[in-house]
Amino acid sequence: MSNPASRPLTVEELAHRCDPRQFSFATSDELEDIGTIPGQERATDAIELAAGIDRDGYNLFVMGPAGCGRHTLARQRIEARAKSAARPSDWVYVNNFVQPHRPIAIELPPGRGTGLGKDMARLVEELRSNIPAVFEGDEYRSKVDSIDAEFKERHEKAFSGLGDESMAQGVALLRTPAGFSFAPVKDGEVMGAEEFAKLPDAEQQRVKGAIETLQSRLERLIRDTMRWRKERLERIRELNREMTLFAVGHLVDELKQRYAEWPRVVEYLDAVRHDVIENADDFRKTDEEPSPMARLMQQEEPSLRRYQVNVLVDNGAPDGSPVVYVDHPTLQNLVGRIDHISRLGTLVTDFGLIKSGALHRANGGYLLVDAIRLLTQPFAWEGLKRALLRHQIRIESLGEAYGLVSTLSLEPEPIPLKMKVILVGERMLFYLLQAYDPDFSKLFRVAADFEEHLERTPESNLLFARFIATRARGDGLLPLERDAVARVLDFGSRAAGDTRKITANVERMLVLLHEADHRARHAGSAAIGADAIQGAIDAQRHRAGRLRADVQEAILRGKVLIDTAGTAVGQVNGLSVFDLGDFAFAEPVRITATTHLGEGQVIDIQREVELGGAIHSKGVMILSAFLAARFSGNLPHSLTASLVFEQTYGHVDGDSASLAELCALLSSLADAPIRQSYAVTGSINQLGEVQPIGAVNEKIEGFFDICKARGLSGGHGVLIPAANVDQLMLRDEVLAAAAEGTFRVFAVRTVDDAIELLTGMPAGLPQDEGVSAQLTLNGRVAARLRDLAALRREQPRPGQVKRIAQARAKRNAH
Repeated sequence: MSNPASRPLTVEELAHRCDPRQFSFATSDELEDIGTIPGQERATDAIELAAGIDRDGYNLFVMGPAGCGRHTLARQRIEARAKSAARPSDWVYVNNFVQPHRPIAIELPPGRGTGLGKDMARLVEELRSNIPAVFEGDEYRSKVDSIDAEFKERHEKAFSGLGDESMAQGVALLRTPAGFSFAPVKDGEVMGAEEFAKLPDAEQQRVKGAIETLQSRLERLIRDTMRWRKERLERIRELNREMTLFAVGHLVDELKQRYAEWPRVVEYLDAVRHDVIENADDFRKTDEEPSPMARLMQQEEPSLRRYQVNVLVDNGAPDGSPVVYVDHPTLQNLVGRIDHISRLGTLVTDFGLIKSGALHRANGGYLLVDAIRLLTQPFAWEGLKRALLRHQIRIESLGEAYGLVSTLSLEPEPIPLKMKVILVGERMLFYLLQAYDPDFSKLFRVAADFEEHLERTPESNLLFARFIATRARGDGLLPLERDAVARVLDFGSRAAGDTRKITANVERMLVLLHEADHRARHAGSAAIGADAIQGAIDAQRHRAGRLRADVQEAILRGKVLIDTAGTAVGQVNGLSVFDLGDFAFAEPVRITATTHLGEGQVIDIQREVELGGAIHSKGVMILSAFLAARFSGNLPHSLTASLVFEQTYGHVDGDSASLAELCALLSSLADAPIRQSYAVTGSINQLGEVQPIGAVNEKIEGFFDICKARGLSGGHGVLIPAANVDQLMLRDEVLAAAAEGTFRVFAVRTVDDAIELLTGMPAGLPQDEGVSAQLTLNGRVAARLRDLAALRREQPRPGQVKRIAQARAKRNAH
């Protein structure tokens, strides 16, 4: 019976193309729009659950690979739900007249925050005209004059009485620049010192006693005058309060009636009225031009700013809860900040300099944040958790918390928080947070896990066609012909590495559409055809192909030794993959093996020089175990072998070359030459079964490119695992060569299938003996290993050699 692996794969097996005849449309313009990304039903259900459940902790972590539409789908579903939700409240900060460093937060219905701000601005403007008008009016002046006249009369009456009394006692009350004084008089004239000295002693003593008594009364009168002055000032202040209340009372009362439903606004308006009454002079105008220093001081103390309203959050937009995306989630951008301004060389602030953060704007709605950006910002993750756990937004300054700055600052009243947070990131971030952050599981109880690859069926093909049509219309692209749609689906399967799947990386497919649209427009086409799609694919490959071209040039010029013709013992062409992100390519690499008598060790030279990874070392250990189990049995495994990737100077990992390494070892043991026109890829297990590997298309095409450059002779080909056949989606030029019979691909299931193709020798069984053993590869390997085991038994062991040497030395000594 012939080996099924000896049959090369057909062209149909080498590329499972999407048949455009399954589509009934001519161009994508005939297809209806689709409102979601197809194939992500699992993630969509999770998003709907997190958005719909009104419980604490049901925030959402959207995870999956980049480009799969995580942000787009999450935002679409959230915005659709947010449109029908009620608008959240407005939030404003106002001045705290009792404790100015602790501004007051007030909640208002949607749109009323801006209204309150306008009402307060209008109130201030009216007060700036009403209050000066009241104080400049005749009524106010008349009352002030009346008060002044009353106190002036009292003052003059008191001093006049004292003057009359003093004159009656022969003493005059004199007004001097230094104040009041008493002096003796005679006949209405003030006596001089000499004249006073001529008076009798008794008269002098009487006058002095009278002056002392009058001086005491003058002192009491001056104290009464000071008290009367304070009474006058208090009467003026009370009058000012009455007049200010007359100017402001009805205006504030109107506002109180307008905002009667909100007690905190009413309390604030009462505080405003009281403060205006106490500081009415701030509203009074002056006709004098202020000096530069006065203007500077006015800038330092902008008194009327304290009546402004800082509208922190305005939800006066159309109905719906907010959906906020933060692209730079620093702590201040999340929880808000307090700005400072410089005045007279000092940084100062007030409640009007409080700025909202994303949490304020998303309060009552949804906040979308990129997880990696959030976690890489200092203190941002802890700040977000703190807000969610406390259910409130507290504006914090890192500089003040850590004592880095010393400025006048504020302690704004915290704002209650109720919202949903949607984090978007890679799966690894989700698992790391779940493992190492105990708060994470409490706060993010729902995970939307996006698929990396989606099922490819006739039904899903049509859904993807509708998705392509929807995005093409949305991005203003030309319509796609159905052949072009089929080619895009083939591109998606190639990117997924599986012909039964389509990549979920819709971003990559959209980039292809944009480039194809450019090519079609440049060619003057009315629609995007399959040629434009293929041209865009080829252009992408060409742009990313600099390194691939350099490696191929090194092979073709003989700098890297790769044979594609002839045979060699212990030498095989493996295939190595270079992954450059969105672009990957493969090139052949020479793998060689040597075998000789030893202790049963297979030396992995890559590992010995620390250029091999753990998975590669695992593959070498597996093939070593396979050799011992199949061929040695109960005999000592008397083999030392070495394996190496020739001319590799970087790190090597993965087990996809373990089949090639095993074939090289078997070739060396059996002294059976391997065809160098073939390349091999695949991993093996301890039973000799060939296991699937990744990047099978790139590996086949990598060897094909080298063979084509040297000239296809009809004997070139690649051996791949049979399990990888469903993943084949090769380029058209490879399919053409396969159709012509100049290049072939073989699917192998076991190492025996591979070694038969490589050597042209039947694999046979290890138990073959005699002539049969020399005609089968396994028989020759078994015979070689038996010979090595026998040779090893004939040689003395290291311990025996030492004992023989010791005995010989002892005899010589005697």
